[in-house]
Amino acid sequence: MSDPTIAVASTSRNSDIPQKFTIDDTDTNSHRRSSSKLVGAPLLYTITCFASLGVFLFGYDQGVMSGIITGPYFKSYFNNPDSAQLGTMVAILEIGALITSLLAGTIGDKIGRKRTLFWGATVFIIGGAIQTGSTSFMMMVLGRIISGFGVGLLSMIVPIELANHRGKLACIEFTGNITGYACSVVSLSTNMTSNTTNIAQWLDYFSSYIKSDASWRLPLLFQCIIGGILALGSLVIPESPRWLLDNDQDDEGFRVLVDINGGYYDNAKADKEYREIKDAVEQDRLEPDRSYKCLFKKYKARVFIAMSSQLFAQLNGINVISYYMPLVMISAGWVGRDAILMTGINALVYIASTVPPWYLVDRWGRRFVLLSGAAVMCFALTLTGWWIYIDVPVTPTAVVICVIIFNAAFGFSWGPVPWLYPPEIMPLAFRAKGVSLSTASNWAANFIVGELTPILQDVIQWRLYPMHALFCACSFVLVYFLYPETANVPLEEMSDIFGDSGATEEEGEQISLHKQNRIARQSSVSLPSLASFTEYDRRHRRSEPNLHKSIINNPIKTLKKWIYKSKSTTEDPESSDSYERLDNTDV
Repeated sequence: MSDPTIAVASTSRNSDIPQKFTIDDTDTNSHRRSSSKLVGAPLLYTITCFASLGVFLFGYDQGVMSGIITGPYFKSYFNNPDSAQLGTMVAILEIGALITSLLAGTIGDKIGRKRTLFWGATVFIIGGAIQTGSTSFMMMVLGRIISGFGVGLLSMIVPIELANHRGKLACIEFTGNITGYACSVVSLSTNMTSNTTNIAQWLDYFSSYIKSDASWRLPLLFQCIIGGILALGSLVIPESPRWLLDNDQDDEGFRVLVDINGGYYDNAKADKEYREIKDAVEQDRLEPDRSYKCLFKKYKARVFIAMSSQLFAQLNGINVISYYMPLVMISAGWVGRDAILMTGINALVYIASTVPPWYLVDRWGRRFVLLSGAAVMCFALTLTGWWIYIDVPVTPTAVVICVIIFNAAFGFSWGPVPWLYPPEIMPLAFRAKGVSLSTASNWAANFIVGELTPILQDVIQWRLYPMHALFCACSFVLVYFLYPETANVPLEEMSDIFGDSGATEEEGEQISLHKQNRIARQSSVSLPSLASFTEYDRRHRRSEPNLHKSIINNPIKTLKKWIYKSKSTTEDPESSDSYERLDNTDV
């Protein structure tokens, strides 16, 4: 018995496709499967894993310094840097990230999401290599700022790439960040925000047993290896279907949607997503102005929410812990390797706390997760300052407990959600620019916190923690009164939530008409025909033979071919010559 959803899809196709391409529902070829070997859930998780390496890298690079700066060999090599020098060495990464995050929106719109991912990883590797081979304070600072350039690209483009999938997969990305953080204390650190830092922290701990300069060079070298894996992975993951459709590469965009939804051409869900995205693209093109000025004019509420979410993610105090956790432990009474060990244990809990949002961020909603997290973080930071102030025998243990509770609350809430929220509330035409601004606000606050924390720890001491608790309280109020719930709302329908629909108040009647006719418009969108899909699929197979083997056997030639294909398809996506030239290129 035939599936009624398939029948409906087939009927709607036949009405939109030229007669010579009309699909015969009795023909098994109408259910043609994509030639891609990786489709459906495995493809989604592959995209998520590789994209999460981008956040792993900046989580790792943040976390790795927290353990390195307390090491005796590091201090000796750099002539015992003072608090101001340590602050500069740690926080200069954010300056580089701030600069490129402002440019990343334009870059991402121009060359695509996956190519931005590749170049971000490449720049990061260069910066990591300079850090690893540093022979002076200024050389270390140079390596940090170059790595920051790469991080700025990655931290902007990864949330956009994963915004296509949202919810669980976007939160998995943050777990990758914290995992990197955890590795670094031991000498690695956890997730985009959590996981990466954790790995870095545990790497720091293990490296503390090395009795040479390798104790701090090895953790810095590790980030180059992960960056290389990300760069290679960016060659095999698909481009964002929304970017492809926005750049008139409809066949390839539809093929990506087909692959994501199981790999079969005759798929009702792929049909629906294609129509929704294509309709959104066509509506966005009615407004040709895609400048930052237009973004602020028409979507100022969305811009404010996106930027404030990232701003408070840093002002809430997470980097007081992520960057300077060993110093926090020392101020509480833990010394030497025990301080690093406590940081590593905290990092493991931090990673674990990022797992529940995989399942709860869509079920409970973004607002509840942010509100509950802000309340717990405020309570934990207040107690941290109080225990350090009274300085009693149980202070070291009490501070560790409070810090672990704080990190768990952040990993559950303000860690993943501010990276999920901005890309999903921004309209497609301004998504890259909007996320670019929100990411820039993150890095600006990140730099300020990283630069001032070691100084404030010396000057105001225990009062630093209640100060950040106040920011947590402010973020609670902001979310409660201003942040709308976006869970389970399609990206193309966010305008209904904010009531702007990309138009001014004088165009209210047009907005109403837009809402009433959306379904009718989407049903009239012409899907790529089976013949077109088959032809593109054939070209795809011929132009990318055995790509995985090619990368291993001849990575340089594979890279040249990939870059050439990127250029040719971007300049002339309908040119068959570009495919034929690629077909004749041996790899």
